[in-house]
Amino acid sequence: MPTASRHCPTCGRPLDDHNRQVKFKRPDSVFAIPDSELEGRVWGDDPLLAVKDVGFFIRTLMPVALTGGFTVTYGVWIEIESDDLHNAWRVWHLPEYVNLRLTGLLANAAPPWGDVLLGASVSAAPRDPDEIPYIIASTEPNLGRILTTEWPHEKVLAFLPP
Repeated sequence: MPTASRHCPTCGRPLDDHNRQVKFKRPDSVFAIPDSELEGRVWGDDPLLAVKDVGFFIRTLMPVALTGGFTVTYGVWIEIESDDLHNAWRVWHLPEYVNLRLTGLLANAAPPWGDVLLGASVSAAPRDPDEIPYIIASTEPNLGRILTTEWPHEKVLAFLPP
């Protein structure tokens, strides 16, 4: 009996490359600061982070639909207000977490769009009580299109590490 191809019939890439997560370790503005300069300025970690003189951040999920029913999900950071970070921390493990609504600015330049997305206004909310919030909308037209369009495989996958 022949084995099923483990490659996409549309683009030829391995199927494992299609439904995947790309996680940014830190917001770009924080990543640019040497660790030695961050000492004593950081509160929290992943998914809630505050950096003195830089900002307040929360990790979110940004799904990008690919043709054929595949999805690349970016683990990106958004910059939020101090009060929003405190509120998120307060409700994180409570039933009220599912009602959390956040607005902020995208803090990572996700490929292939890069700096076009950096600083885009976003809204985020939990979809599931056991997951970090998802970016659900953006008033920035480029990001709004990215969130609502089904993308050809090569337009996205060619820019991601294997």
